[in-house]
Amino acid sequence: MSKLAEVFVNRPLSPPTPDGLVMSLAPRQSIRVCHVSMCLQTGGLERLLVDFARFHDRKKFELQFLALAGDGQPAADIRAEGCAARVLNDSLKIHKFRSIAQLVQRLKQRRTQIVHTHNTYAQFYGTLAAKLAGVPIVINTQHGGGCGDSWKSRWQFQLANRWTQRVIGVSHDAARLCQQQDRGSQNKITTIWNGINLDRFQYQGPKLIPTAISVARLSTTKDFPTLLRAVKMVLPHVPDFRLRIVGDGPERAKLESLIDELNIRPHVELLGERLDVPALLAESGFFVSSSLSEGISLTLLEAMAVGLPIVTTAVGGNPEVVIDGQTGRLAAASDPAALARAIVDLCGERDLWAAMGILGRQRVEQNFEIRNMIRSYEALYEELLK
Repeated sequence: MSKLAEVFVNRPLSPPTPDGLVMSLAPRQSIRVCHVSMCLQTGGLERLLVDFARFHDRKKFELQFLALAGDGQPAADIRAEGCAARVLNDSLKIHKFRSIAQLVQRLKQRRTQIVHTHNTYAQFYGTLAAKLAGVPIVINTQHGGGCGDSWKSRWQFQLANRWTQRVIGVSHDAARLCQQQDRGSQNKITTIWNGINLDRFQYQGPKLIPTAISVARLSTTKDFPTLLRAVKMVLPHVPDFRLRIVGDGPERAKLESLIDELNIRPHVELLGERLDVPALLAESGFFVSSSLSEGISLTLLEAMAVGLPIVTTAVGGNPEVVIDGQTGRLAAASDPAALARAIVDLCGERDLWAAMGILGRQRVEQNFEIRNMIRSYEALYEELLK
């Protein structure tokens, strides 16, 4: 049976064809989708992949997950949901040709109908493998701000798009950047906002204390030095201000040194990786982020789901999430003074925090719920197969 016939086997009986044949009814077959990512270690993208496994329509879709490198807890979580998850390389060193061969083998074994790639590197290798394996449909999700900054990323993105049916930006800003980076594929590029699992984040509302929380990997993109310098500027105006930073990463040692250099150690806690993020959010007054680039920040959504006002930089998809003056404050990126002003202003509006938190929660429920996000992708899968 051809792939086209497989898609339509569940249609009612058709009239006899000119040669007298009638298509018989057959049980509906699941649509076989393979997610291809760079890794399955802890991160926002990987959390979304776990949610794809947890909340997909099991009557219609059969999922498998392949990662080029980086095994971790998300892979175990995916397997616990009953989906196959495999990491192709034991270390972060990727054996390119062997990885492509393994991808092709797995796609053929599962008779995959749709390859769903995530970000540029995985798109490049996943698309090549799909082409070699005869997979008819490839889609790509760009989770950050466009396809990347290097010429190599742009070249890989533009080449892979020749065999990609749809490119999804997780924010309107991400989709706009992708269109700029490959003008020949503009008609393939659209937006599906990221979502979160609201079951994990019950509405609590803000504590009316000047304690801010930030949750992110300690990387250069998150620009924590700007946030720490902003803390120094906030303290003369809000002497009891506190900042709690949840997360770890390569910039931790530099941040520890900067905290001591600025003499703000009594006001800043580096909590490292934590598994109790919902509880930590519920203990806070508001959420703050100094990021230089974002698609749709899951940590912003999680904080709003708990009911916290937000102070964040006006980059990427952040203005699509936070409504300035209603659910929080937006500030210019890379500008400690601007971020400090936004924090001081918010601290002076504590009588508005509860209303901001309620509006934030409502906004997440209406626009950024994980099940709605996944249903949008599943509708796209079915549309492309038809």
